Amino acid sequence: MKFFQKVLYYFFMINEVIFFVICRKIPNSRFEQASALVGTRLYFFGGLTSQVVTNEVWYLDLSNSFNTTTPPWRSDIGMPVGYILGSSCVNPINNCSILLIGGKMYIPHTLYKTYSSCVYMFNPCISQWTISNLIGFNRTFIARSEMQAIIDNNGRIFIFSGKYYNSSVLFDDMNILDITTMTWSTPPISQNVPIPRLGYTATLLQNDLIVYIGGYGTPQISMNEV
Repeated sequence: MKFFQKVLYYFFMINEVIFFVICRKIPNSRFEQASALVGTRLYFFGGLTSQVVTNEVWYLDLSNSFNTTTPPWRSDIGMPVGYILGSSCVNPINNCSILLIGGKMYIPHTLYKTYSSCVYMFNPCISQWTISNLIGFNRTFIARSEMQAIIDNNGRIFIFSGKYYNSSVLFDDMNILDITTMTWSTPPISQNVPIPRLGYTATLLQNDLIVYIGGYGTPQISMNEV
């Protein structure tokens, strides 16, 4: 009888483990994804996983504490494209919609590139994606990646430099998107232009200055250059 009880116990334990592993939603390991915080939800978009570019959207609800070794991941509706190396901003006017700027776009779960709009908007309140129709869009910005976008309180997004997807040439321009009118502009800048760069940090100060520090460029960029 005891032997039968032990067998039955181990049977239920094994089934419980299998059920936990299969049914619990956990995102695969990935990198080069974008992220944004809306309210108490921390969203993650796309990423490169196992040599495949995913269009998955995952989020963590930060309203309650949780064990960091088993975070309570939740999935949302996927992006229209696979997405890596882009930048994200949260609309400060409604504090809800998320905009994904630039980046490399692919047919979902493949490594086949697609050349669609460079700006996608996601409304987490209704889990809906929309593709922006831009006025005056700078075509050289298509598939530009590895830069950081900054948005001010008036809804203007600023993106400096970046690299085209299949080139080693870095851009030295400033692109601005006004999300209130969806108007794109690339104004000329002639004085004190920073060294073109990738992978830098960009921080908007309260006095409306954007501080650029670090990154990769030619020559190598010093952290003393601000």
